[in-house]
Amino acid sequence: MSKPLLEINNLRIRFTRDGKILTPVRSVSLRVSDGERVAIVGESGCGKSLTAMSITRLSPTDMAMVDGEILWRGQPLLGISQRELQKIRGRQISYVFQDPTASLNPVMRVYRQVTETMQGVDKAEKIRHTADILAKVGLPDPMRAALAYPCELSGGQQQRVMMSMALAANPELLVADEPTTALDVTTQKQVLDLMDRLADERGMALLLITHNLGLVAGRMERVYVMYAGEIVESGPVSEVLTSPRHPYTRGLLAAVPLLDAPPDRPLQDIPGTVPSPDAWPEGCVFAPRCPYADDHCRQCHPELRCGNNRECRCHKEIF
Repeated sequence: MSKPLLEINNLRIRFTRDGKILTPVRSVSLRVSDGERVAIVGESGCGKSLTAMSITRLSPTDMAMVDGEILWRGQPLLGISQRELQKIRGRQISYVFQDPTASLNPVMRVYRQVTETMQGVDKAEKIRHTADILAKVGLPDPMRAALAYPCELSGGQQQRVMMSMALAANPELLVADEPTTALDVTTQKQVLDLMDRLADERGMALLLITHNLGLVAGRMERVYVMYAGEIVESGPVSEVLTSPRHPYTRGLLAAVPLLDAPPDRPLQDIPGTVPSPDAWPEGCVFAPRCPYADDHCRQCHPELRCGNNRECRCHKEIF
């Protein structure tokens, strides 16, 4: 069996705050194969973005204690120098983040940001190169966009600029961290469709970070559901969406709005909030919000059990 493109085993991320050690990510394992589309799903505060940032030690994980194993084509990434990680970032692994306005430099024209790593190339060639890339990501009037400042572009156009920057080096893996959160519904679909098309054309793997299970249906192949710093369920998307085994997954699915729902139907939610890393419950971390929890759930932390290409961390789950 060939090695996965990306493999994370027993990842733990710890920070020191006010003399205390907090562990927002604990014992996370996942895999992404060549050309595979994988999603990590969960509410804000579950540790999804920290897990993604730790792959190449992006801030704030560069200031954290990171334990476990992160392998890129079988080679360890933990412990290598920032210089080596910098070579991997962009060339083999690229990121697209949820807020392009925070990632783009507001005082630099777009072409300068897209071609920042191009040395010994004149301005005219940089502009032409940028316009070509922007055309491939579907930006209208790419020459005008190449000469524009970020503030002169809409949110959807800025996100396409971010994607063009991420894809400029033909990476093997694109990590998309909530790439559509700040966009309207129509633009969300356009950006997701664009990611799908580019992944198909380039044979590129995708790791999508999102809080919305509805976005992974029909797009991703495998999903990892994350809650309070750990994986609580994983499996093929089609199976997880049709037969969720963890109460948290069921809650996330129930919260997805349905187009055919009656207009007076109230939106569903999961009561309560994700606990802080300094207040993890003693037993199952989801027990305080779970409608099925009993004393055993509240006292004993469940192990992640595997069976039939599925994983689930629940005392009551039966494979």
